[in-house]
Amino acid sequence: MGLPCRCPCRQMEKLYQYLWKSRMFGRHLRAEDGEDVLVIDPGKLNTDSGPDFFNSKVRIGDTEWAGNVEIHVKASDWYRHRHQDDPAYDNVILHVVGVSDRKIVRPDGRKIPQVTVALPEDFFRTYATLSTPGADVRCAAFLPRLSSLEMTDWLESLAVERIQKKGERVLATHRECGADWEQTAFVTLARGLGFGLNGEPFEMLARSIPLRILHHHSDNPLQLQALLFGQASMLDSSLHIFDEYYQLLCREYFFLARKYGLRPMRPGLWKYARTRPQNFPHRRIALLARACEGGFSLFSALKEGIGDERRLREAFGWKLGGYWHSHFSFDVEARAVSDALSQASVTLLLINVAAPIVYAAGAMRGDSDMAEKALDLLSSLPAEANGIIRMWSQLGVNARDALRTQALIHLRKEYCDARKCLYCRFGHQALRKSALSADGFRPI
Repeated sequence: MGLPCRCPCRQMEKLYQYLWKSRMFGRHLRAEDGEDVLVIDPGKLNTDSGPDFFNSKVRIGDTEWAGNVEIHVKASDWYRHRHQDDPAYDNVILHVVGVSDRKIVRPDGRKIPQVTVALPEDFFRTYATLSTPGADVRCAAFLPRLSSLEMTDWLESLAVERIQKKGERVLATHRECGADWEQTAFVTLARGLGFGLNGEPFEMLARSIPLRILHHHSDNPLQLQALLFGQASMLDSSLHIFDEYYQLLCREYFFLARKYGLRPMRPGLWKYARTRPQNFPHRRIALLARACEGGFSLFSALKEGIGDERRLREAFGWKLGGYWHSHFSFDVEARAVSDALSQASVTLLLINVAAPIVYAAGAMRGDSDMAEKALDLLSSLPAEANGIIRMWSQLGVNARDALRTQALIHLRKEYCDARKCLYCRFGHQALRKSALSADGFRPI
């Protein structure tokens, strides 16, 4: 039994298309003239004009047909959409409808086989829940009904989806950097050092200066810092006039910027809101300069250290000294602050920098072992602690390692927030289990 349509017909039609594509109407149907219909292949969804599904295969009675399938909420929509005037619909082999309010015939007068399907009430309520905006996780009430296998399989797939997406970003950077892996690693590291809040300006900073220039001054820490702080638009000789180190950086940058024709970033991009002084971008930029001392070689270190977490952590083990040993930012002194990144921060860099770079390099080279080691790295790292992970934990979905936390972050951002419940296995299983609760509506 179906409920009255409470949503736009186009949305309902998309739902029926989803049900057909997912085989949730089942394989064994019955045409209105009484003949058995076996769905061999639902076909490919057409996103352009013409019938909804191409290359479908069905057996009607004893005859197997290959062709197009059209889906409508009401059979009369065929005429309302004027399909009878479009030759593209002449070879439709099956018409699937929710309400049979009219018989459909071809231009030669022959009837088109038609199947009527009905949505059970529980299914419609579930769909309405998944379609209603507002809740962070619209399938929250259905999560306890999922088996551990269903949960694990989907989260493993999501973890791969997430690192693939990150890997694609790395490969795009690699192309933009002239296929230079160290420059790619430099840009990726810089974005990672932004730790979300300042990720964009850090990436802009790294892209604003070629690594070859930094290599040329890799034996001079002062000049490295002058180049990076200057490009970050953080040097202005009219400020901090009593800070000798700051004024020295200003003079060095003035000379180097003219020498290399450098233009600094647009000022005002850095964010400080709700940020502790030890996490100000100044110390992160100083750390990026420290990574360039002696020549930036992070990619080589990651490639050689993959499979050994201790070596990978050492690759991010830069320590600040000199001026930055006692300052949070210019003219702001620091007391009792670590000169190195915390282990938690290094873990985040392993997740967001090391693993994606290694995965991308392995994917580009066709080295499946290298790509697999990136996933192994994530599974060996501790679970992340953030608002998204705490939300999932409150819903009974816990994470034991970084591989699963990455999956849960991806699920929230790419499916829940994007309202793509029909494309999420959790949402799909919620609909499927609701469908199974009614007789005559048996998905396979």
